[in-house]
Amino acid sequence: MTATAATAGSENGHITGFGTKPYRTYVLLALTLIYTLNFIDRTVITVVAQPIINTFSLTDTQWGLLTGPPFALFYALMGIPIAMWADRGNRVMIISLCVVIWSLMTVFCGLAASFMWLLLFRVGVAIGEAGCTPPANSIITDYYPPKSRANAIGIYSMGVTLGGVLAQLFGGQLASLKGETFGGWMNAIGLGGLMSGINWSEVEGWRLVFVIVGAPGLLIALILWLTIKEPPRGFSDPKSTVVAKAGFFEAFKEFGKKPTFWTLSLGAAFVAFVGYGLISFQAPFLQRVHGVNVRDAAMLYGAPLAAVAAFGTFAGGFLSEKLAPRFPSVAAWLPGVGLLIAVPAYVFAFLAPTLPMAFGLWIIAAIMHYAYLGAQYTVSTSIVSPGSRATTVSVMLLIISLIGNGIGPMFTGAMSSAFMGGIVKKAGLQEAFASFNPALCANKVEELGVNGPALCSAYAEGLRQSMIATVLFFVIAAAFYFLAARTYQKDRWSPAT
Repeated sequence: MTATAATAGSENGHITGFGTKPYRTYVLLALTLIYTLNFIDRTVITVVAQPIINTFSLTDTQWGLLTGPPFALFYALMGIPIAMWADRGNRVMIISLCVVIWSLMTVFCGLAASFMWLLLFRVGVAIGEAGCTPPANSIITDYYPPKSRANAIGIYSMGVTLGGVLAQLFGGQLASLKGETFGGWMNAIGLGGLMSGINWSEVEGWRLVFVIVGAPGLLIALILWLTIKEPPRGFSDPKSTVVAKAGFFEAFKEFGKKPTFWTLSLGAAFVAFVGYGLISFQAPFLQRVHGVNVRDAAMLYGAPLAAVAAFGTFAGGFLSEKLAPRFPSVAAWLPGVGLLIAVPAYVFAFLAPTLPMAFGLWIIAAIMHYAYLGAQYTVSTSIVSPGSRATTVSVMLLIISLIGNGIGPMFTGAMSSAFMGGIVKKAGLQEAFASFNPALCANKVEELGVNGPALCSAYAEGLRQSMIATVLFFVIAAAFYFLAARTYQKDRWSPAT
């Protein structure tokens, strides 16, 4: 089924975009809010990492498994069929439905009775979140004309880092709640009877985090469904465009032959490999290496780092748009420059002897790191026709998810365990390590006996070395971005192609 863009609306859609400017702004901000919520629910688990590790007595390798492969696999597998649906169906309805699914699954994470149940609920979060970005990017390209898309998608992409900020703020603050405090508050507002069978003294703070941050998504999904209009496909593209609702194989034929798609996807995948690996262990690093508690790790360090990362995302999109007239391929190569600056900044941050020094270097690294986010969507949507955009983005996200989220946390966790094992073996502490309980390192190290300080030091140092090893993969990512820049102009889509 096809329709010319001219029949979809105004002949000037490729100049003005769809709807009024205030309404376009509302739609963009609403989709950014949804993407922000997506990343709050996705990343809040990393804020309460150490408490969960302690509750279920997990190794770093197990924690890497929980935050990595299962989530990535189902996120990737569900992304393509949902994107194909989005290229043919009502995208607003699809996003609303997916928000409901991932919000419910986030709430259920707080109810998990074991490691396996938590793993299954995280898979549910992944399935829901797979339906966010591909249709949202497709909607934005139909609301905004080509000249404004880089900045619009850059703003939307800020949802990743804004979600990180709010996850740190809410997660850090709520994690310090005691079950009795929350139960007393429920009674005070007259809702205690709904949960009269709960022994609040046994409810851990990290469980409350999942329930409280997940529930609002149900209301937000309803508001989205009632207030956002589904735009005609291709409305904001040149009127000579024929807008075909492409199937998967038609879309694959279009983007599969373009080198830019593959080099861009691999570049973004290796950035995600590092990014997911670091964020999964950011809070444990601050707690183990610098002795920061859960709340302060999130509120004083995690949230500010996520905020400057949001600035980096915005700056990347803004600079790309401003420099594009002079450097047409800037959206593809600018991320590579940022990543090469981020490598030494991260390494020195992890090696810094004091927390203020580490934090200052970490800020620089985060800004340079996250300048890439808008580019992956700007470039990928500009090399294919309007009817293939959601599917193209979904395949790119599949590659990113499998390599980045799928392997990154696992690699960082496994390397942390391996480095720690090497340090323990070198110090001859294998026998003491057999009964090591890392939960005691925070404030009960004396209970670990005479070898306690050495074991806790190895626990911290193993993670430090792993974080450094992980960030070196940015060099590979930068190389792929530079390769993408070489073919970007040749591969860009136009109505004549």
